[in-house]
Amino acid sequence: MHEKKAIAITQGDSAGIGPEIIAKAFRDQPALLQGCFVAGDLATMRRGAQAIFKDGETHLPVAVIASPDEAWEVPSRCLPVLQLPDMPAPAPWGRITADAGRAAASSVQWAARAALRGDIAALVTAPLHKEALHMAGVNYPGHTELLQAEAAQHAGVPLEQMPVRMMLANQELRTVLVSIHVSLRQALEAVTLDNLMQTLRITHGALHRILGRTPRIGVAGLNPHAGEGGLFGSEEVEIIAPAVALARAEGMDAQGPFAPDTIFMRARDVEGHVGEFDVVLAMYHDQGLIPIKYFGVEQGVNVTLGLPLVRTSPDHGTAFDIAGQGIADASSLIEAVRMARSLSQASLC
Repeated sequence: MHEKKAIAITQGDSAGIGPEIIAKAFRDQPALLQGCFVAGDLATMRRGAQAIFKDGETHLPVAVIASPDEAWEVPSRCLPVLQLPDMPAPAPWGRITADAGRAAASSVQWAARAALRGDIAALVTAPLHKEALHMAGVNYPGHTELLQAEAAQHAGVPLEQMPVRMMLANQELRTVLVSIHVSLRQALEAVTLDNLMQTLRITHGALHRILGRTPRIGVAGLNPHAGEGGLFGSEEVEIIAPAVALARAEGMDAQGPFAPDTIFMRARDVEGHVGEFDVVLAMYHDQGLIPIKYFGVEQGVNVTLGLPLVRTSPDHGTAFDIAGQGIADASSLIEAVRMARSLSQASLC
């Protein structure tokens, strides 16, 4: 029995690039991936491993393990797979299918339950396809909501008592979203004092654990120029500024609201310019994700905050158009593994 707990990587949608970028990570970053394993389907992962090699090259060995702890015993540059029960065969590359959606969901559910039991240190989720999930009858729009439901069920509490938030991070910037996968109209309606305070508290607590100090939180406005004192909308004056004041009264280092078209530049941490904020609180999905993805999805990592487990994922989708060609970039997945390992170690402190 190894003294450290392993990290599970879910296989993602079998028709997408998930299996092949996982294989690339094990091939190219053996030291980082030591103690990691795939929770999924053996045939799917063997096909993913084969996709990253040209004809005549040696394939990445795939090892079957019976428990997470066995991942530590697998040789370097070998892909450990824990075969889950009743997993469908891999779907054709690039095709949206119910079977692929069901397999992807099963992989996530198994890993979430293992993490909640304390059997693994963290989970890293390879990309799944939301339409495939829907076809499979999985009534959650994505990973975040599925994990939230698993955590709430494990804790025996209603879903609303397990609030979660999405944080996107790369080497230069972090952003946390007030709302996630909802329509823009619903996202605007979600900008309430209660939602903002909940987001601020979750962000403050999570970043304090990660950084080991009080995080500097910059809060974006909702409207152009942060409303210009109410000329372009009243949300900043009536909702966002009061939330920032309440957060400061609770001891948080929160500032804002600031114009959403400049706050991300102010927060960007690059050589020669230390960011003014450790994290930006974005009012809705695209406001926060466009800046992160503009800097490059190769280094972006998605982190779920508010859960009693560590979960990260790459900041990109299934890329059906290039799946199976062996050309997908594994950088974001590798960064997600690196982040998961760092966060799981921080959670023990």
